[in-house]
Amino acid sequence: MKNKILLSLVVVLAIIIIVLILALIFWPLNKNADVKNLSVKSGQQIESPLLVSGQARGTWFFEATFPIKIIDEQGNILGSSFVRAKSDWMTEDFVEFEGELTFSTSVAVKGFLVLSKDNPSGLPQYDKELRIPVNIKPSGMMTVKAFFNNNNLDPQISCNKVFAIERQIPKVSAVGSAAIWELLKGPTAQEEGAGFFTSINNGVKLQSLEITKEGTAIVDFNSQLEYQVGGSCRVSSIRAQISETLKQFSTVKNVIISINGRTEDILQP
Repeated sequence: MKNKILLSLVVVLAIIIIVLILALIFWPLNKNADVKNLSVKSGQQIESPLLVSGQARGTWFFEATFPIKIIDEQGNILGSSFVRAKSDWMTEDFVEFEGELTFSTSVAVKGFLVLSKDNPSGLPQYDKELRIPVNIKPSGMMTVKAFFNNNNLDPQISCNKVFAIERQIPKVSAVGSAAIWELLKGPTAQEEGAGFFTSINNGVKLQSLEITKEGTAIVDFNSQLEYQVGGSCRVSSIRAQISETLKQFSTVKNVIISINGRTEDILQP
């Protein structure tokens, strides 16, 4: 009789321990989830370009954005971008977001969509990320041009004279935005060795691009575009790089540059 009671107690204790373990594993994820209603589901097959939307707590954003990327199972980055808040992000409540992510792979692979809390402090205790397992379809490629200054091709440094570099990127519908993102990456080490350089600051983000029926491209950047930018030569170079990168497309005749929606008094010498 005593053995039966003891066995029953052991079984009950084991069940309690299992329930507690499951609660510790799953309760925090459900109770304190920072991201919800994500458009990409676990195990989903995805292809480039990928529209990513959902809701995240405002604490995940910095200047209304946070980074996203696609990686394979080995951790190699296949593509990276960011999502933008669709409303006021200065809150701890959930905020709707949306963004487009392009990536490249020549074969079908398994990997992850990674959403990362923007952490301008760089302190590891504030890092957070969400990984969604995905199946990645092979992507086609296309060519766009990004325009840079070049010391070798323009030794006199005429400021507004820029030169094209061709980039192979995954096929996208928003080719103008894709070309600007290639421009913002700056020249590679190999391209720098050939004399190419950029006058655009690091950390500049494309916020929106609209091309009107009349052929005017209205392109908006964050404030980093004009941070500590001085001198008429550098300002001319920045405008030329952006304008020529967009004018490679037949639909663009004119370019209007704005910063946080402001067009007046920007990029002053």
